[in-house]
Amino acid sequence: MTRIGIILGSTRPGRNGEAVARWVHQVAARRTDAEFELVDLLDYKLPHLDEALPPSLGQYTQPHTMAWAGKIASFDGFVMVTPEYNHSTSGALKNAIDFLYGEWNNKAVGFVSYGSVGGTRAVEHLRLIAAELQMADVRAQVALSLFTDFKDFSVFTPNDFQLDSLTATLDQVVAWSTALAPLRAR
Repeated sequence: MTRIGIILGSTRPGRNGEAVARWVHQVAARRTDAEFELVDLLDYKLPHLDEALPPSLGQYTQPHTMAWAGKIASFDGFVMVTPEYNHSTSGALKNAIDFLYGEWNNKAVGFVSYGSVGGTRAVEHLRLIAAELQMADVRAQVALSLFTDFKDFSVFTPNDFQLDSLTATLDQVVAWSTALAPLRAR
């Protein structure tokens, strides 16, 4: 069965991303075409990148890196839930991505973002990063506005049409993850 990790890309206290990621996981868990697991960056306590060798060599020395690598390697694709901070993604998510290389290769990735303009600028940066990591980013995405999908900028109340966007994103991530399986098997 195809395994998809839903990565909660914010570690900020009081983060809106936790409710968003739970919503994504709740919707995804009703599907029968893949297994979905919520992965919270807070559970991995990754410091700023502290490996001496480049991740592309895959020679990790730190226990936290090995645990993170094992988790990411266990998935066939991902949905990254990202806030938009200063026209980009969170530093915590970027740092977590940068710890690894091969574990990301030949896997699909979709994005659920949130911010004042739906987090779309964060996703644009993540698409560039995904390309360097040999990931296939899907076209569909969910862009949640702090003005219309959150009450008082903090209580998550997604508009009904966002469910269609999420379904399309999940459909594409599962399809592409399945299609890329022969490349991962090499």
